[in-house]
This record gives sequence, C-alpha cells and structure tokens, in this order.
Amino acid sequence: MNFHPDTFLGEGGFGRVYKGRLDSTGQVVAVKQLDRNGLQGNREFLVEVLMLSLLHHPNLVNLIGYCADGDQRLLVYEFMPLGSLEDHLHDLPPDKEALDWNMRMKIAAGAAKGLEFLHDKANPPVIYRDFKSSNILLDEGFHPKLSDFGLAKLGPTGDKSHVSTRVMGTYGYCAPEYAMTGQLTVKSDVYSFGVVFLELITGRKAIDSEMPHGEQNLVAWARPLFNDRRKFIKLADPRLKGRFPTRALYQALAVASMCIQEQAATRPLIADVVTALSYLANQAYDPSKDDSRRNRDERGARLITRNDDGGGSGSKFDLEGSEKEDSPRETARILNRDINRERAVAEAKMWGESLREKRRQSEQGTSESNSTG
Repeated sequence: MNFHPDTFLGEGGFGRVYKGRLDSTGQVVAVKQLDRNGLQGNREFLVEVLMLSLLHHPNLVNLIGYCADGDQRLLVYEFMPLGSLEDHLHDLPPDKEALDWNMRMKIAAGAAKGLEFLHDKANPPVIYRDFKSSNILLDEGFHPKLSDFGLAKLGPTGDKSHVSTRVMGTYGYCAPEYAMTGQLTVKSDVYSFGVVFLELITGRKAIDSEMPHGEQNLVAWARPLFNDRRKFIKLADPRLKGRFPTRALYQALAVASMCIQEQAATRPLIADVVTALSYLANQAYDPSKDDSRRNRDERGARLITRNDDGGGSGSKFDLEGSEKEDSPRETARILNRDINRERAVAEAKMWGESLREKRRQSEQGTSESNSTG
C-alpha cells in the first residue's frame, strides 16, 4: 500500500483514510490506517472487523478486507466517491451547489434504513453509538451508507432494557441519558439520528462555536422554535432558497422533534422513522408547482413535539381523530394519514397480485385436469 499524500482522503480520531486500488481486481478502495496512539485500539478494530463481516445491507458500507500485521492495523472498504454527508452540508465552497430538498429526504431515509437494520434485523441488535453526518458516506447517486463501526455495541437481550458502557461518541450527537449515565439503548441512536436530520433540514452543524451565543448547539437552538409554528420557516436551510414544500418541511420537523425528545421512552422506534421518511422521500418536490400549494400547506400542516402514550415504543404519529388547526399534533396526524393511505394501496396491490396468481394457478390446474381426462 502506498500511503502517498496525493492519496490522502481525510483524518479522524481513529486514524487516516487513503484512496487505493486493489492490484488483483483494479477495484478502487478506501483504506483506513489506524493511528497507534488514536482513539481506536485493538478492541475497536476487532469490533469493526466483526461487525462489518457479519452485517450486510445496502445502507452499510462494505468491508472488503483488513490487515493486522505487527502494530499495523488497516481496514479496506469500498470507496465512496461522493465523500461524507458532512462534506455536502457544511463549509461548502462558493462554487458548490447545496443539496436540494429531495436529495436531503432521500439521504435521511436511506440512513434511517441502515439504522433500522442494525436495531431490528441484526440478532442480537446492534447499537451504532456514533451516528453523525461525517459517518454517513455517499455512493453514486448520493446513496447513503453508514460507516465506522468501531464504537458499535451489541444491544440488550432478554429482559434487559439497556447496556451500560463508558460514554463514547461525539459531543452534540449523544443522547442526554447516555451522556449522563452511560446507559445505552437503541433510543440513544434515535436521538443521534434526530440531530443529523436537523442538520439536513437546517444546514447547521450539531455544534458550531462560530455561531452567536445561544445558537451554537443545534438542538438547544431548535427546540424553542418547535413551539411556535410562525417560526418553523426559520428552521429551513437558507441555501434551499425557499425551494421546498412547506407541508413536507413541517412533517420533517415533526419527525426530528420526536427523535430529539429529552426522555428516551418518548422517542419513536427507528422503524416508525423509516416509515415516515420513506413517505417524505417518495413525495418528489417540483418547485414549478409549489406556489399554488404553499398557502394551503401552511394552513394544513402543524408540528408535534411529544405524545406520551405510556407504552414502551415512545412517540408515535398521532392517528386519532381530527383536531383543531392549531393543535401541535396536526402535522403528525396528517403525515400518518398519508402514510397509512400509501400502505393500504401497497397492500391492496399485493393482495390483488396474490389473488390473480392464485386464480392463474387454479385455471392451470383445471386446464391440466381437463386435458388428462
């Protein structure tokens, strides 16, 4: 491996990343060379190798190989040509176009699906523990993949509600209960996802020391604005230049606000987040058709900040009956109504296809019996 400065891609707490090419196949790869004095020791190296060897999903980065020779530790990944989400959100050069609304929703939905796989499909569940914009890498077409699994932990099993561990992760993204007690649950990841989703909506960093006092912490700045629908528009990234559907903005803010609830029990499960964001990602926004809808959408969409139902799954989109226009639950109710309508249509299509297939098989059976008779 040639660690030439020209091949250098970036650097983090765990080491440096270089661009390379496999001689055997010609495949372009990213090689992470772990810093011997860095944050990722042998344990974290082994965790990352094991996790990515066992876990495979379209929204998780693919580990191609590794090297552990003496004190040299290398991890070889598929190369992500578009860099990280952080590269496309913050400190953009003047000639670089900001991500549009549709792309932001697509990236959020894909990243949420990666997290859902870790929480709900992996057995035992995996808690990512370091969900942040710099760990979401982008493939061709801005397809998002989660990377850097060195801090991942196996989730609680059996009757346990959490795992206890030393506090790791990145300031600004850590859930408050984890930062204070070291008690880690899948809801800790949901909080971190909410912070990243707020980054996507607002274009702001999770922590930005260059912002004015009171605006340096993204969550602390945004929370008061959730309580006044007249200020929702202030939460939209100015670089979008107003090119977003107002109703979808309110719906996106509803999801983000639930994810960053102070109490872990009131946050939604990531599966519910995936359902909501998949719906938003499928509602392609066309700026040319926006003006006629804007006033109606501003009247029809409202924000939810919390909904305690006493259950273990926490916040959910409210599906109860119609409430007055100023109700803080209205946006969530509208979003769930639309999501449920899409689900019903999809299920109806599936049932219809199944029914047609059964009829086709039945007709084939009848035809065969008649020919043998």
